[in-house]
Parts: sequence; structure tokens; C-alpha cells
Amino acid sequence: MSDPNAKERPMAVRLKDIRKSFGNFEVLKGISLEANDGEVISILGSSGSGKSTLLRCINMLEIPDSGEVTVAGEIIRVQQARNGSPSRVDHPQVDRMRSRVGMVFQGFNLWSHMTVLQNIIEAPVHVQKRPRAECVEEAMELLDKVGMANKGNHYPAHLSGGQQQRAAIARALAMHPRLMLFDEPTSALDPELVGEVLRVMRALAQEGRTMLVVTHEMGFAREVSSRVLFLHEGQVEEDGSPHEVFGASRSLRFRQFVAG
Repeated sequence: MSDPNAKERPMAVRLKDIRKSFGNFEVLKGISLEANDGEVISILGSSGSGKSTLLRCINMLEIPDSGEVTVAGEIIRVQQARNGSPSRVDHPQVDRMRSRVGMVFQGFNLWSHMTVLQNIIEAPVHVQKRPRAECVEEAMELLDKVGMANKGNHYPAHLSGGQQQRAAIARALAMHPRLMLFDEPTSALDPELVGEVLRVMRALAQEGRTMLVVTHEMGFAREVSSRVLFLHEGQVEEDGSPHEVFGASRSLRFRQFVAG
């Protein structure tokens, strides 16, 4: 599903030389990437390669040590502390950026004390200050989109893992994000539930949603992505179309990764 017109579209996100360490361990070693509106980028790599940390640096759940994050044309500023560590960001700016970026986590992260409907409308009502009736109407439409039209009054504990993840996707969509981040959205699911989540993600890609997806689902990466990134030890080892990366990879590490 590589899109030859992607470069003509506005840029949704740009990362420039992102570096991040935890103690003495450098997790990201200068990663740069750009995603235009409508692109789907699958991010592959073995455990510990930096995939999830990269996503978390985009919406400042982790503050990069250095580098530059630009979302929808706005550069997110990181102010260095005197000892060189990243200590402060412009919180109003980060809040504004996060309203443009939806994130779906491996562990769903639904609020357990709220129904599915309440989970979905919480941020639109209280963060975006939109009318509650409008948010409820849209939430029901989103639940229908993800195949859960009859689950709005259920609590997360009463749902399967696949249903919880689809509810989490609906919650992210309710903010009208410019960019969607998926952090291994199927890895916590039983195998028989993976397909229902991937079907929703495929439909979002067909709608033209901009998506960065950390995943181990090779079929999704091959068939749905505009581009595939392979990270190895905090660096981009491969970056290209699915045909280029899967069909003619120059990286021995990637070939070994795919072979399992």
C-alpha cells in the first residue's frame, strides 16, 4: 500500500536526531524520520531496540535528551537542565500537541472505574470543552466503527482484550487526532483476538489516517504500510517501502529478524 503521492501531502510529524538514554544505557542513538498525512509507518525491531521509547518521545511521555520533535508544523521545545539532562518542557505546548496525537497502548490503559462510553467522552468533554451531547453522539458512532455499538455501557473488566483495545482506539479517535501512535497494540492479546484489532487498524489506514505502528505483525507491515522502519540497537537499520524492505533488504539483521 505504498502511496506515491505521500510526499505531496503536508507533514504530520518530523523527528530530527532524537537521542534518549536511561542511566548509562543509550536507547535511541540519533533517530530521524518524517511522516506525511495519510502515511502508515510500521516500526519493527527486536525487544530493546528502542521502538516504544521512540513513540513515547513523540508525545513527550519520555522527554528526549536531545533532538527535535515537530508535530503538525509546531516544534516541541525541550529545555536542558544545567547538568545536561532534559528537565522541562513547555507544558501548555505539550498539552496542545497531545490533543493532536492519539496513542493506543499495549495494555489498553482504559479507566477501569468508567464505562466504555465514559472513557471515550472524557477527554473531548473535559480537555476540548466540547458539548457532552455532541461527544456522546460521536462516541456511539466510533463504537459502531470499531464493531462495539452495543458495549458503551460496559466496564472494561467485562470486555475481552480485543474489545478493550478497540475501545481504546475509539477513545483515541474521539480527539480528532492528526496522528495516531500504536505501541504494539496486539501483543497483549490472545491470538484469536488479534485479527479483530488488526481489521480496525486496516480500516483506519484505508480511510487515510496517519499512523505510526510499533508491531510484530509482519502481515500488517507488508500489506498495509506505506513505509517500514527496522530499528536495531537504537538506530534505523532499514527504511523503505514494504517491497523494498521485505523483498530486497540490505540488512542481515533484518533478514534474521524476519526469519525468527
